[in-house]
Amino acid sequence: MAIECAKKLASHIIILDINEQGGLSVCEEIKHHGAKADFFQVDLSSLESIKNGISNVNSIVDKIDILINNAGIVVGKKFQDHSDEEITKTISVNLNACMILTKMLLPGMLQNGKGHIVNIASSAGMAAFPTLSVYAASKWGMIGWSESLRLELEASSSGVKVTTVTPYLIDTGMFDGVKSPIIPLLKPLRVAKDIVRSIEKNKIFSRMPWLVYTIPFFKGILPQRTFDYVVGKLFGVYKTMDTFKGRQ
Repeated sequence: MAIECAKKLASHIIILDINEQGGLSVCEEIKHHGAKADFFQVDLSSLESIKNGISNVNSIVDKIDILINNAGIVVGKKFQDHSDEEITKTISVNLNACMILTKMLLPGMLQNGKGHIVNIASSAGMAAFPTLSVYAASKWGMIGWSESLRLELEASSSGVKVTTVTPYLIDTGMFDGVKSPIIPLLKPLRVAKDIVRSIEKNKIFSRMPWLVYTIPFFKGILPQRTFDYVVGKLFGVYKTMDTFKGRQ
């Protein structure tokens, strides 16, 4: 997404991430496309680290026009097998950090009367996935918060837009080992391009692939047991995580 924004002539892109080597590498690629780029190492499970990161951001730019809340982690095991730390960290990174970052950067957008907040949720935030209970909880929370935030900002005619993204599983290494017979894992470049287009079009929701758009409809009209049968048995979604390994 950062590279795609650079191609669209974004003037300055700032990466916050725990992976220093990866972040610096992306910044170099951004610069090749003619944009300024800076990286700050931030542990998004730590409030203190987030505050330090935003302080660094504020020291080099006056305002942020677009915030993309994209960081995420997944454990991928039965709920009872999660450690307390795994539960806390998943919610901290996938949900709490997004709200805290937005709260810190939103005042500048409101002052300017414009801005765009992009919240990367998941199709797992609309339909249950066995062995993804905590991850799904974080994404259901993301969707609820993101939609509520959008309504608040629209009601106040703030000029700040909110786009909620609910993709199927993406082939970034985060979900290595999963088998998805009906819906293939999404390619990162395609997802990035779709998200950037959604920003340009001020879309409220960006769901991918098209089948994900049908989830709210079928959940609304089908009895739960029927929905479980169609999604779990016919589509095989409930067994997607049976061979999960994750990023090693």
